[in-house]
Amino acid sequence: MDGGIPDDAKRDRGVPDDGIPDGAERGRGVPDGGVPEHPPATGRPPVIERRLHPVTPFRRAWAPLAVLAGWAVHNPNGAQEQLTRLTGTVLLLALAVLVPAAGLYGFLSWWFTHYAVTDTELRIRTGLLFRRTAHIRLERIQAVDVSRPLLARVAGVAKLRLDVVGTDDKDELAFLGEREARALRAELLARAAGFAPETAHEVGEAPARTLLRVPPRELVRSVLLTGATWGSLCAALVVPTVLWLVTHNPWTALATALPLFGAAGASSVGRFVTEFDWTVSESPDGLRIDHGLLDRAHETVPPGRVQTVRIVEPLLWRGRGWVRVELDVAGSDNSVLVPVAPREAAEAVVARVLPGVAVPRELSRVPRRARWCVPVWWRGHRLAVTDTVFAARSGLLCRRLSLVPHAKVQSVRLTQGPWERRWGLAEVHVDTGADKTVTARLRDAREAARLLDEQAERSRTGRRDALPDRWMTTG
Repeated sequence: MDGGIPDDAKRDRGVPDDGIPDGAERGRGVPDGGVPEHPPATGRPPVIERRLHPVTPFRRAWAPLAVLAGWAVHNPNGAQEQLTRLTGTVLLLALAVLVPAAGLYGFLSWWFTHYAVTDTELRIRTGLLFRRTAHIRLERIQAVDVSRPLLARVAGVAKLRLDVVGTDDKDELAFLGEREARALRAELLARAAGFAPETAHEVGEAPARTLLRVPPRELVRSVLLTGATWGSLCAALVVPTVLWLVTHNPWTALATALPLFGAAGASSVGRFVTEFDWTVSESPDGLRIDHGLLDRAHETVPPGRVQTVRIVEPLLWRGRGWVRVELDVAGSDNSVLVPVAPREAAEAVVARVLPGVAVPRELSRVPRRARWCVPVWWRGHRLAVTDTVFAARSGLLCRRLSLVPHAKVQSVRLTQGPWERRWGLAEVHVDTGADKTVTARLRDAREAARLLDEQAERSRTGRRDALPDRWMTTG
């Protein structure tokens, strides 16, 4: 029984086999449900293991039921055949066995799951028959997010999610009491910042200053002015109607309409629910993002981990001067910084994410002969290289300006296809630490060769002069 801990969290992350890191470990007062892991030793207080919130078993009890539901969806004919063979008495007996078994599974998975914070790591123990221990080094934590789904908010609990360097999936502790989750988040960030164990739990949550808040009315207007919303809605109305006229089969039209309307709802109502009350605040531990109508999320943009910033400008937004800001963060799934905002306000937030970087105003065009390689759309490709950033723009209807600080460039490549070689053009690709690439397309071949050499030098000097990535800085 793994207790819901992701597989990536179960890998040992560089600690001794006995699970006790070098150096003194500090114990705190034993809270409710706390379990001392080691007996006290001279000058060495015990490490206190704590359990998750008592509501957690109800969440984990659904696992056996989910397995049966998955089997029924995967093999509906077999499930229907098995159900027809069962009488009412057998079904009641099955439920009488299944429900207690699911409850027992949830209770045992909760009972055998503990976590503890030592001087150097967050330790998570899970499993009944096969014990597993995750060792998460505190200095490798780059973000700690608090998530509160709707039912969790009703129960007064929250989910703690951790971004750890070197892992693709987020480790999580679900569920903790809301107050306990925020206190643990503050302590982990303080430890990651280098605060002494004696004072880390006293630091508390760092103060925050609101930089930007998206009003609900502005969010609704932005959704209505998005082409994807109207495109998916038109497809949901037109395609099923055409199929019904051609086939005269209402079931075919209905089977086509449901997923199309679902996609239209996800691109409109779903986006509004997710991005409702979007607030960006600045604190010493990075930029904080709070959002969500039903499921409230409290996320953190790790300082110094942003690899690329994209300023997106849809066609219908230009008249109002609105933009959307997206991010590529190394080792994190944070992708949206600002869902919609006036350009000036969005650029002010970008300046806090990339200190010292100004969004270029003047971008150079590509040669006119590029129209023979990419008709019409060649006009959307532009480029600017400043002392701090490599900026490439693409798109004609929906413009996307990608900003890559020189210090975040991992490699630079030049490519040239046969048709581009015919017209003396080439492309320069800039690879970042988030496994993403920003491309300057359709540049003059000699200009591209010069950009390749200059960008390689800028990247070396940028990494050499870059400030270290630290938590809890006051700059």
